[in-house]
Amino acid sequence: METMEILDQTLLDYCEQHTSAESEALHTLNRKTHLEVLSPIMLSGHLQGRVLSFISKLIQPKFILELGTYTGYSALCMLEGLHPEGKLITIDNNEELEPIIEEFLKQDARANQVDFRIGNGLDIIPSLPNDIDLVFIDADKSNYSNYFDAVIDKVRMGGIILADNVLWKGKVVTGATDKTTKVLMEFNAKVQADPRVENVLLPIRDGIMAIRKIA
Repeated sequence: METMEILDQTLLDYCEQHTSAESEALHTLNRKTHLEVLSPIMLSGHLQGRVLSFISKLIQPKFILELGTYTGYSALCMLEGLHPEGKLITIDNNEELEPIIEEFLKQDARANQVDFRIGNGLDIIPSLPNDIDLVFIDADKSNYSNYFDAVIDKVRMGGIILADNVLWKGKVVTGATDKTTKVLMEFNAKVQADPRVENVLLPIRDGIMAIRKIA
């Protein structure tokens, strides 16, 4: 099944040229990920990273939860807006990426506010405290609905959940029948029908479902 690009590359380049620059550390991590790590497309990258940073700075969260760390780029972006007394917990099940994550985290002045955990998010979430301000879901797509169910009661009223890759390279509108496309379509429909939230699906990169808890 052919997939489509969400944005024409020329338009994407223009957007990035008119978006605040990523830090030198993020630029280096971006390049290192592309040179040394499998599936670098999983990295949030410049434009999406600035969106994550922007949202984090707007709400100045005291408690951020990230599901799916990869090489740590998105965590470092959200860390930019973390409250001075806040905490960011980021969870991933890939132990092989831990050296890169720790290498770049320790360079950040707020590294002591980051709690990086190796494990299964669904096993860890129940043990976390409530009043989460910001959640970023970017882990295994098959569990998106399960992650949502696990975190929604722990998110404070007015808190934000962001779910990445919800357009799945445009396959959600092409009639594709593969399992991942199906579960992402089910997730999008689930969020749309949930009276506890208001949501907007943003066509940024591969799609971000922005969800705000209202009840």
